[in-house]
Amino acid sequence: MAEEKNQEKKIIIDEDWKNKAQKEKETLKDKAEKKPAGEKQSPQSLPQGDFNALVSLLATQAFFAMGLIAAENDKEPKKDLPLAKFHIDMLEAIEQKTKGNLTEQEQKFLSGAISQLRMGFVNAAG
Repeated sequence: MAEEKNQEKKIIIDEDWKNKAQKEKETLKDKAEKKPAGEKQSPQSLPQGDFNALVSLLATQAFFAMGLIAAENDKEPKKDLPLAKFHIDMLEAIEQKTKGNLTEQEQKFLSGAISQLRMGFVNAAG
């Protein structure tokens, strides 16, 4: 008889939990529907905004302006060297203004990005 009780497993559903979960689901659905028409819902969230993300953003813009990153696969990338120089100068200004306030990893990341951009600029200009 004890074995029969062990073999029968009962599933207990807490109605309060079930109702709460349903309300949360409806709330999320309502929020998603209330977004403005021009605002797109991205399948992925954006990365955390930190120092490395800022450096990467400016470096990517500089590489793009140098024509080293193409917007479309079949077209020749357009070069805008003054814009590339502007982005490199912005990173250099950040390096000067943050001197002594960065972690070792952040300083290496920033210095490495600036070095790569300078070499890329020389190649793109020549």
